[in-house]
Amino acid sequence: MDLNKWLAAAVASNADWTKSFAPYDPHPALAVDESRFAAAFEVFTERLKDNYPFFHPRYAGQMLKPPHPAAVVGYLTAMLINPNNHALDGGPATADMEREVVQQLATMFGFDTHLGHLTTSGTIANLEALFVARETHPGKGVAYSAEAHYTHGRMCGVLGVEGFPVPTDDLGRMDLDALEELLRGGRVGTVVLTAGTTGLGSIDPVHEALALRERYGVRIHIDAAYGGFFTLLAGADGPEGIPAEPWRAIAQADSLVVDPHKHGLQPYGCGAVLFRDPSVGRFYLHDSPYTYFTSDELHLGEISLECSRAGASAAGLWLTFQMLPPTREGLGEVLAAGRRAALRWSELIENSEHLELYQEPQLDIVSYFPVTPGGKLSEIDAAADRIMHEGMNDTEDPVFLSTLRVGAERFTARHPGLTADADGARILRSVLMKPESETYVESLHQRVERLARP
Repeated sequence: MDLNKWLAAAVASNADWTKSFAPYDPHPALAVDESRFAAAFEVFTERLKDNYPFFHPRYAGQMLKPPHPAAVVGYLTAMLINPNNHALDGGPATADMEREVVQQLATMFGFDTHLGHLTTSGTIANLEALFVARETHPGKGVAYSAEAHYTHGRMCGVLGVEGFPVPTDDLGRMDLDALEELLRGGRVGTVVLTAGTTGLGSIDPVHEALALRERYGVRIHIDAAYGGFFTLLAGADGPEGIPAEPWRAIAQADSLVVDPHKHGLQPYGCGAVLFRDPSVGRFYLHDSPYTYFTSDELHLGEISLECSRAGASAAGLWLTFQMLPPTREGLGEVLAAGRRAALRWSELIENSEHLELYQEPQLDIVSYFPVTPGGKLSEIDAAADRIMHEGMNDTEDPVFLSTLRVGAERFTARHPGLTADADGARILRSVLMKPESETYVESLHQRVERLARP
C-alpha cells in the first residue's frame, strides 16, 4: 500500500464530506502560525526517534509492532470526524462497523450467539468480564493461573473479590488437579483460563477444564488477549498448525477477551470482550438522559463499562478486516509466518553451543538462555542481562530482546542439570509477531549467538 496516497485520499474524502454542509468561518482562536508549527513539528518528530525500531525484525523483544497501513488509513480517516462509539448519535457509521467486526471476532471463536464490544485495552476487557462474573456469582472469588497476566489479580482487587492463583505444570499451563482441589472448597465462582500467556505463550487446557464447570458450577472466562488470533491456526496443516482442542473449546466458554492491537494489526488501544450469553447485558443496565435519544436500537454504551470510546478504533479494524479477514487464509497467514519463525529459531537454538532453549514455543514466543561455564542460575541471570543490554546499545548492529524472570524451582525442574545458587534467574525472551521475522530469523540467531559467546 502507498500510505502517502491513501492518507491524502483520507484528507480529501473528509474535505468533500464537510463541504456538503453549509460553509462557516473557522474561529481565529484555533489558528496557528505555519512557521511556529513547522518548528514544533521538527522537535516533535525528532523526539519520536527516541523509540526502539518496533517495525524491524531485529526488534524481537516485547509485543510491539506498527499497525497495518489499512488500519492506519481507517483510523486516521475516521479520526478526522472523531466519532464516539458510546452512543449511536456520537458515531452511527463507526458503531455499525464495530458491530460488524465484533461479529467477525465471535465467528472466529465459534460463538453461536454473543454480546460484545471493543474496548480501549485487554485490561478493560478483562475488567468487564470479571465484573459480569462477580454479578453472576456474587460472593465468590476468581481463580487464575500463576502464569496469567497480572491484571487478573489487580482487577480482583478493584472489584472487591478474592483472587486465587493456581499453580502451573512444566509447560506453564494451569494445573487442573490443583484447580479442582481449590474448587472443592466452594470459594471460587469463576475460572480464568489463558489462551497464550504473555510470558511464554502457554495455552491452558480449556477443553479439559470445561468438565470442571459442569461439576462445580463455575463460570469460565478466557483471556486470549495475546494469543486469541492463533485460533486461526488451530488444526492447520504444516508446521505452523497448533493443537485444535483447547481452541475449539473456547466456543463453549462464558466470556473471552482478545486484543486486536496485538495480532489483529491495530494501533493501541483496541481490545474486545465477548459474552456467549447476550442476557448478561442486564448487568450493564443504566440510563443516560443526554445521550441515548437518537435511536431505539441498543447503544454500545449500554453494554459497556466505558463511556467515550474512539469510533476510529472500530474503523481501523473494519478496514483491516476487509483486506485481511480473521480467517485462516487471511490474517492466519500473518500469524503462520511468526509461528514458523519461532519454530525455526527454536531449532537453531537447540543446535547451538552457546544458547539453550528454555521451552519449546507454543505460539510465537521463543524463550532461551545463554550457556555458562558453571551452569549456575546466577551466571545465567548475569549473562542474559549483559546480552540484552549489549545488544540494544550496539549502534552498529543492534538487536532488541527482552527478559523473563523464572523462579529457581521452575527453572531447575525444566533443566535439572543447572545449579540453583539463587532464587531465580532471567532468561531471554523474544516475541516474533512480525511476519518478516520468518526470513530474518537466521540473522537474528547469529547476532544473539555472537553476543552469547564468552
